[in-house]
Amino acid sequence: MKKILMLAITAIASTTLQAQYSGQVPTNMGGASQNAAAGAAIANFLGPVNEAYQKRREIDLDKFQGSPYTSNTFAPTILKYNDEVVGNIYYRYNALNEEIEIKKTASEEEAYQALVKDKEISLLINAKPLSFKTFVTEKNATLNGYLSLIQKGSKYDLYERTLVKFTEGQPAQNSFVAAVPSRFTKFTEFYFQKNGVNRIDQVPLKNKKLIKLVDESKREELKLFLKENNLNIKDESDLIKVFDYLNS
Repeated sequence: MKKILMLAITAIASTTLQAQYSGQVPTNMGGASQNAAAGAAIANFLGPVNEAYQKRREIDLDKFQGSPYTSNTFAPTILKYNDEVVGNIYYRYNALNEEIEIKKTASEEEAYQALVKDKEISLLINAKPLSFKTFVTEKNATLNGYLSLIQKGSKYDLYERTLVKFTEGQPAQNSFVAAVPSRFTKFTEFYFQKNGVNRIDQVPLKNKKLIKLVDESKREELKLFLKENNLNIKDESDLIKVFDYLNS
């Protein structure tokens, strides 16, 4: 796939490099020819929505609590391949299915498709890359999924993973017991990668467990830093402060 795509990517990269670094979606790709090249390149990344989700593809979200999406609407973003800008798309992230649904335009009539799960592909979300990764959970399970880079540091990178779980509702058993609606529940996990190490691990959201994962020479310093600043890494802002400290 890489060889097939590089010509199309190269043809449009020069017109979008400024947007690549600013994190903004360009409003003009340089004319119809560039738009056509971008559209042709983007088409290589499209595929069918996961068959396991087809039956719920057009569900009425108003009938459920929560949502399978991080946002129900499609938002504009930049698609990159191998760090080269490919073009502009509209996306929404299905966190239940761990799948990115995309359109080439903002038209409500355009059918959406799934983005191919390729580790060389990334989207710029709020100027931060979202990409498909392999990672290890706290229970030592090796999984593939989408991680968003929320902090790139000199020693550690910090990632965020958004998950949604579906719980089937229960009808009312009698007039005294209310029905329980089906619901989507959102969860957030955090992962980190030490520079030079080809492994991404889940951050255990307990101070003592995190201390054990850093270099032994840094453990006492980190323990003192957490105590003096009254930090609890279950709080995302405190977790970011900890990684700011580790990267200092």
